Amino acid sequence: MTQKKIFSEESVQETMLGPLWARAKYSAEYPELLDDPKAREIIEKIDYDFSEIENYLGEWRGLGLLARAKNFDLVAKNYIQNFPEATIINLGAGLDTTFSRIDNGRIRCLNLDLPEGAGFRKSLIPDTPRNKTIAKSVFDFTWFDEIQFEESKGIFLIGGGFIYYFKEKKIKSLFQSLAEHVTNGEMVFDATSKLANKVLNLRAKFAGEKEVRMHFGVKNPEKIFPKWSPHIELKEWYTIWSKIEINPEWRKKTIKAIKKSERIKAAKIIHLAFIE
Repeated sequence: MTQKKIFSEESVQETMLGPLWARAKYSAEYPELLDDPKAREIIEKIDYDFSEIENYLGEWRGLGLLARAKNFDLVAKNYIQNFPEATIINLGAGLDTTFSRIDNGRIRCLNLDLPEGAGFRKSLIPDTPRNKTIAKSVFDFTWFDEIQFEESKGIFLIGGGFIYYFKEKKIKSLFQSLAEHVTNGEMVFDATSKLANKVLNLRAKFAGEKEVRMHFGVKNPEKIFPKWSPHIELKEWYTIWSKIEINPEWRKKTIKAIKKSERIKAAKIIHLAFIE
């Protein structure tokens, strides 16, 4: 029997464990939304009290994390159909398990995270020849030197759950650098609206947090990203639940929250291309 890895609240990053836990729990209950056996496998190896994470996320946020992953998978798989040997770059990867869900046996995935997060990731998701972790900040642009790829084979970037934690100026700098280095590549990421950020920041303040959590809010992607560089093209954007069927068996409170967030376009999936 494999001994479980023991983590304390002081040694673990809950922002990394939360999405993993949600995908493990809710993919087991609703595999038709997203099946993530790798997440369930990893969770089984961890000795940790997830009660606080469970209380914070609840069904609505937990399913929202599945919906985000599902949307990313759909866009990535479509890209891989055209570029079956593509290089996938997972920005701020955390404990993301996208590779295991989209792997066709030929793609290569590089997962970027800060050194502390990268070490935590490697302890649970060891490197393999086609799925490796790079211990660098997304904003340390020297990582471009470590992602050797053939343009003809394609390059696809995933940015899940991180752009709204930084100010627009910093994100703009990142995307302009991507436009310079990732020619003919594509990217999918999620964004939150300014209103959603305001609500989330108020909740965090009432919970005792002193620092502002959410920064960059996106109302209309068409008026932002293509204006940052002539090499950035907006392929499409849509609300996070617009392409996913709501299960009537979910809690009424959850369904109500989903419909409300959709009406105000609180969370979005954005698909860009980096053109010559």
